[in-house]
Amino acid sequence: MSSIETLKTTISRKGGLAKGNRFNVMFTPPRQTLLNLDGERVFTSLIRGNFNPRSLINDPRDISILCDSVSIPGKQISTLDYQSVKYPVKIPYGTLHDDINLTFLLTNDYYMKTVFDAWINSIVDSKTNQVAYKKDITCDVTIQQLDEKDIPIYGVTLENAFPTTMNEISLANENSDTIQKLSVSFSYDRYEPQGPLSSTASAIRNALGIFG
Repeated sequence: MSSIETLKTTISRKGGLAKGNRFNVMFTPPRQTLLNLDGERVFTSLIRGNFNPRSLINDPRDISILCDSVSIPGKQISTLDYQSVKYPVKIPYGTLHDDINLTFLLTNDYYMKTVFDAWINSIVDSKTNQVAYKKDITCDVTIQQLDEKDIPIYGVTLENAFPTTMNEISLANENSDTIQKLSVSFSYDRYEPQGPLSSTASAIRNALGIFG
């Protein structure tokens, strides 16, 4: 068993321990969900005195800041049982990955809720039940682990991601001191592990998706 000093030396040599609260998420929703032109919401914010013209466009930087939690997805090898001469063995034939969950802080303008309301409605129209083409409702999502200086040390990009589940928001009298949050599940085609430089390039590219 390694000594404490050996462990400390190894950790120090590798730049310290990664912290679970140092992360970044960057994506730009599809174009049809980028504009917040809800007249009622704009009028209400004007009355309340907190109208900001920037709120008319879904800024990926705001989305990143309001993301409260996320997971770097895992991967599982799919196998088949093969009966050999002596004993059964497992034969790999593919990979599986689970949906990921992102949790967002809700501000008093319900910003993230309106973003996902529009996005999910663009996937399946709530009035006509018309389903959109997948290529029109997906985007790439970059998830980064950061160090204590907010420099990326590892990342993954989820390709062709889109929300599949928007969870309920609980309201109750005893929740007077509770910060409201919205949890959303995403599906995606595959994910690509990335190093610090390639992950940063992907994050920038995803943030500039509005101009793509």
